[in-house]
Order: sequence, then structure tokens, then C-alpha cells
Amino acid sequence: MIDDDARLCETLVDALGDETTLVLHAQTAAAGLALCRRVTADVVLLDQNLPDATGAAICPALVEQNETTKVVFMTAFPTFENAVAALKVGASDYIAKPFELEEVRLAVRNAFRVRELERIELLHSRRQREELERSAFIGSAPSLGMPLRLADVAAASDVPVLVTGETGTGKSLLARSIHYRSHRRDHPFVAQNCAAFPEHLAESELFGHEKGAFTGAIAPRRGLFEMAVDGTVFLDEIGAMALPLQAKLLGVIEDRTVRRIGGEVVRRANARVVAATNSDLEEAVANGAFRQDLFYRLSVVRIHLPPLRERIEDLPTLCRHLLRACTGKDLELSRQEIDRLADYPWPGNVRELANVLERARLVQPEDRLEPSKLLSIRTPPPSSRRAATVDAEPATLEEVERRHVSATIERCGGNLTHAAAALGIALSTLRRKVGEYGLRADRRN
Repeated sequence: MIDDDARLCETLVDALGDETTLVLHAQTAAAGLALCRRVTADVVLLDQNLPDATGAAICPALVEQNETTKVVFMTAFPTFENAVAALKVGASDYIAKPFELEEVRLAVRNAFRVRELERIELLHSRRQREELERSAFIGSAPSLGMPLRLADVAAASDVPVLVTGETGTGKSLLARSIHYRSHRRDHPFVAQNCAAFPEHLAESELFGHEKGAFTGAIAPRRGLFEMAVDGTVFLDEIGAMALPLQAKLLGVIEDRTVRRIGGEVVRRANARVVAATNSDLEEAVANGAFRQDLFYRLSVVRIHLPPLRERIEDLPTLCRHLLRACTGKDLELSRQEIDRLADYPWPGNVRELANVLERARLVQPEDRLEPSKLLSIRTPPPSSRRAATVDAEPATLEEVERRHVSATIERCGGNLTHAAAALGIALSTLRRKVGEYGLRADRRN
């Protein structure tokens, strides 16, 4: 950030910085240029009027230092002429002071998104992109077979796709895979989390706006559908979209046209829509929180990704792949360690597994990786491998308890003392249940 207003800099540093984003600031043009020579900036928030130069004067130098850097102009003198001038010297966006913090966050998100699109195109050929996206779904679990076959069908067609599944199962990766294996692969893939933008800016984000459409709209802006023309729009957390916006989205999908806020021109919107959710959209439809017609329009091809606990047999392969990705080496976990990981429920699914392995790599020696020690497990649930073998017939409460007690005793090597502690019951109570259920155990403990 380059701005001579120290208080504004402090405010934006606090508002934009987090555990994944480092925000630095300078108060002069010279200091800003020097800072960007030392640190490669993804996005630069640049004030137009600086003590020693104008933002327009130094913008070309900022872009020349790193062609992937995106510059967002900030000015207290918003005019159409100034906006055009900023764009001509290399700025990617333009916001007027005073502004709401959410406007800045939105501008920064847009800049990051454009930069990511450019980065993908620069780094990967078509074949490389296909291999990259398909590699996210390694394994041979039966539960993964149907989703991948449906993904192949979706990639060969041009209809809307709805991807469902728990958080961390790989919905966004599957969406990218479908895009990069389709005839749209050479056009943009534009992703947006519908829960991430405020309701009052959502329509502008999706469909764009014209100059003067609302306060602060000093220049026209393309929406996601225009940015992704002939490509794919990925709408994550589609269930969080407000009902009025759902109606407009349905119209865009059906008519393949879009009209900016405040505009009269109808523009082509030939982007393929892939949506994803971890919520129950059918329940939302029943409750009136999601449009039924939009639900059916989105789910022409519906793909459900299984949670990790339902494909636990893929755990060794996934661990090898993820360890290779974060270390560059072929590392193997012991059989005992794989068994311990298999008894964890993985509520965060493959994303959680990747994070745990990454932490293990940082804090443990490579020849003794034990990521299970980083998991906070007081009472491990029955092994998902064993649970997967249970027939699908409804079980009584008594049968569920019997299976759970039996699995816990087995996991504790038949030791009733340890099993009672794991179950959180008295040893005498466990002994009684062992007798009632006819279970095998070491009765010497």
C-alpha cells in the first residue's frame, strides 16, 4: 500500500492483513518503489496524490518491476477522466475516497482473482492443467468411481453441474477438472464463493455495473459472467445466495445473456455454470430458502463427492501423494501410523489431511513422521474401514451400541480397563455389557 495518510494505512493494514496475507505500506512514491523492489507484491493499493509524485507517474514502474502485480488506484478526486488515465498506465481497478472497507476488500479480491487467472495461463499448458486437476482425485475407492465417471460425462457436455459434499472433499478441484477437460479449457475459469461477498455488492460482482449505476460507480465494471465468457463460472457455496439474486442467475443461465446494473445493453454470457455446496439444497428448497427452478436447472449433472471416511482405503495413496506435494520426496508412513490415521473421522476431509501432513513435515523428522500425534483425539470413533463393511440395513440403538463397544474393545487389544476409559464408562459397566452382548475380551483386566 502506498499512501501518505498514515491513519488510513494503519486501518487498511488491520482490515486486510491475516494469517495468509502480509500487508506492507509506504507513504511516498520513492519509498513505495523501493519496497516493491524488495518484496514481490501481488496487489498494490496506490494513492493518486503522493508528496513526491503522482500515482500515475509511478504505476508503469510498479508494473514493469513485476508484470503479475495488480495496481488498484485510490483517489479523493474521482472523475471519469482520472479513472481512464489510471487504467491507461496499467492499473487494474480504481476506487474513490472515502470508501467503505468492504469496497477495498472487494477490489483486492478482484485483483487477486485476475492475477490468479493470468498465473494459470502462464504456468500450465493444456496437458499440464489436465494432469494437475486429475491428480487431486487419486485412489481406487469404490465410492469415488461414480463421481469421477459423472465428472467425465460433465466434461464432455456443456450443461450446468452441481457438486455436493462436505467441506474439504475437493469440490472446487473437481470443478476445475471439469473445466480443463472440456472444450472451454482455453477460456477463463472464474471462481466465486457466494458466501464471501456482501449482499449489496453481490449483483455487481456477478453481473457488473455501468458508470453511475449507484454511488461510487464512477467507471463501468465487468461481472463474473463477462470475465468468464466462453469459459466456466464456478459458484461455490451456492446455497448462501440470496433469493432475489437466484432469480437473476436463473435468467442468465437460461438466456445466456447478462445486463449490467444500470445498463441497457444485453451482453452475451456464454459461460458454463458449475455450482457447489456443502448444504442440503433439497431441504433449502422445501424451506423456501432456495428456488426450486434454479435447483433443477443447476443439477442437470449432479455429483456427490464422498467424505474421506468413506474412502479410507485410499489413505495410504493420498498420504504419499500429499507428502510428495509438500516435500518433493517419496515418503512413506508406517502401517501402524496409517492405521491410527484411519481411526480418525476426518471432519475436514482431504483438506484437513493435507494440513496435518504439512504440519507434521514442519515439526517432525522425515524418517519418523507421525502425523497422528498432531490430532486431538480423546476417544477415536470406530474405524471407518470397519464401519464401511456394516450393511446398510437400519440398526437398533442396542445394535449400534454393541458394535461401538465391540470395536472399541478390539482397538484396545481386548483390554477392558483401557476400553472402559476410552468409552467413558465404569469398568464394571463395561464388563456387564460384554456379558450381555456376548463379546470377547481379556477378563483379567
